[in-house]
Amino acid sequence: MKRIVVIGGGKGQAALLRGLKRIQDIHLTSLVTVADDGGSTGRLRSIFDIPAMGDIRNVMVAMAPEETILSQIMSYRFKDNAQDLSGHSLGNLILSALTESSGDFVQSISKISKVLNINGDIIPSTTQTVTLKAICEDGQVVIGEQHIGKDVKGRIKELSYLSEVHASSEAINAILNADFIFFGVGSLYTSILPNLIIPELGQALLFSRAKKIFVANAMTQRGETLGYDLNDHLQAIYDHCPIRLDLAIIANTPIPESILNHYALDGCEPLTIRIPSLAKVLSYDLLTFIGNTVVHDDTKVQKCCEEVMRDAILHL
Repeated sequence: MKRIVVIGGGKGQAALLRGLKRIQDIHLTSLVTVADDGGSTGRLRSIFDIPAMGDIRNVMVAMAPEETILSQIMSYRFKDNAQDLSGHSLGNLILSALTESSGDFVQSISKISKVLNINGDIIPSTTQTVTLKAICEDGQVVIGEQHIGKDVKGRIKELSYLSEVHASSEAINAILNADFIFFGVGSLYTSILPNLIIPELGQALLFSRAKKIFVANAMTQRGETLGYDLNDHLQAIYDHCPIRLDLAIIANTPIPESILNHYALDGCEPLTIRIPSLAKVLSYDLLTFIGNTVVHDDTKVQKCCEEVMRDAILHL
């Protein structure tokens, strides 16, 4: 049984997990950032002084074996007319209540995972309440995860935390025992790197003998990676955590012009490859389209990851 760890956060990581969970004979672990400080998550963490749970909730729903009424209500968000509950996700409220009553964030995640019948582990990268800080090449300083995606004007030079952060022991053990570690899919500076800049996790990744695979976004992202190519993503990872990536996976699915035009309104474009690359690169048909949105398709992701893991020992 192969031990697979997926490092990231947000909807991108959930898309990757939906494909990986279908693969037989693996133990799947999701390592999730808790740096989110916006929306329902931000309001709850400011009230209870607990780690952000929004990305944890998304991952739970993605890793559930099938969509049940319980997994559906975990994602339910109260409408604007719900007064104090307006904008809150029910799953966030449940996680907050369990953590507040038990005092243990990791155990609260474990309890809900059992109720959802999740076959695998969901682990926060830290159990502290953390705040991100980005320093841009032009000297701009942006504080907070929600502001990095909105307020950054130029390229980010350095990502850090406002205070000292320690990794959860469960996260360290998962990395050290992994056979394969997937990074992504997800926002580079607010989903992937927040895990890697925690010193103990960076050290664990350097010691890990797992095959390390980066799954790239299909499009560049406003506020974080406008103008980036694949090499820029890989370089940013190396600059913050000097690990050797064995493989980078990029999508080659043709994107309809109407969707490209929609993304272009925000300055976003398909991610390109610059040769030579900082890692071996493979391209796959990975995408599907929902409205004007580009997303990773579960079945295509499953097929890609099965092929990569089957051939990894021989070819990476």
